[in-house]
Amino acid sequence: MTDPPAADAVPAERSFEEAMAELERCVQRLDAGDLPLEEALRCFEQGVALVQECHEKLDAAEQRIAELTEGPDGLETRPFHP
Repeated sequence: MTDPPAADAVPAERSFEEAMAELERCVQRLDAGDLPLEEALRCFEQGVALVQECHEKLDAAEQRIAELTEGPDGLETRPFHP
């Protein structure tokens, strides 16, 4: 059995959905409670990196929305307020 990729081995072009799916797999493995300590730590570290990656992707999407908001004179830049 091969070890999961290191937390810093993040593919450059992974989509938000792919990162979330990987994060869900890590959480499920940790929730099962049957991982050896070292493997659980690696999985936890990978999960932390995936959470950060997802936040960065969401921040980038929010920035795009702010930049491409349509106004009365066409597209205009406005801040995004959730």
